[in-house]
Amino acid sequence: MIRQFGPTEAWFIIAAVRWTLLLSAIAFIGGGIAGLGVALARTAPVAWLRLAATGYIQLFQGTPLLMQLFLVFFGSTMLGSGVDPLVAAAIALTLNAAAFLGEIWRGCIQAIPTGQWEAATALGLRHLARMRYVILPQAGKIAIAPTVGFLVLLVKSTSLASIIGFVELTRAGQIINNVTFRPFLVFGLVAIIYFVLCWPLSRLSQMLEQRFGTVRR
Repeated sequence: MIRQFGPTEAWFIIAAVRWTLLLSAIAFIGGGIAGLGVALARTAPVAWLRLAATGYIQLFQGTPLLMQLFLVFFGSTMLGSGVDPLVAAAIALTLNAAAFLGEIWRGCIQAIPTGQWEAATALGLRHLARMRYVILPQAGKIAIAPTVGFLVLLVKSTSLASIIGFVELTRAGQIINNVTFRPFLVFGLVAIIYFVLCWPLSRLSQMLEQRFGTVRR
């Protein structure tokens, strides 16, 4: 039986936004913590750390996020410890975000002028102290805009979690479309919601880029 698209159906889709935001927050926070470690490893004076971090980045940037979701979700099932779709999606997106954020922040760290590194070395600071007190505070300002820009991409990437059955925004739209057969209306509403979520972040990223770009000039 085909249902009419009404307020109840619209609210079901809107209510799923909380799961999109939750998954985005988990992946961004977890990816940020791991990504900082990756960035520090990529710029470390120890060769094997740089090599390991480079391999990690190339692995996750060189394979589709969808395949990573499949491997985490179905791989855990094959090992006899199936996980909830939310947990699987959070793990895959966190690992993926760590690779991208690690590379973004690596570029920001290496963008610090050589003179700053030399000045910190002249003060007798070791590598970790040099990074903590001199390099990272400056790199953090450069990293704000691209990090917010990546967050926009991450919010949109959560839609892939619908493939493994996690009922976020896109999956909620699919469920409603299957009972109303109104794809243009349903996915039009889904697209509008994504726009409302992402557009302010995109504008914020542009404003921050202009602000800090002006400061650097």
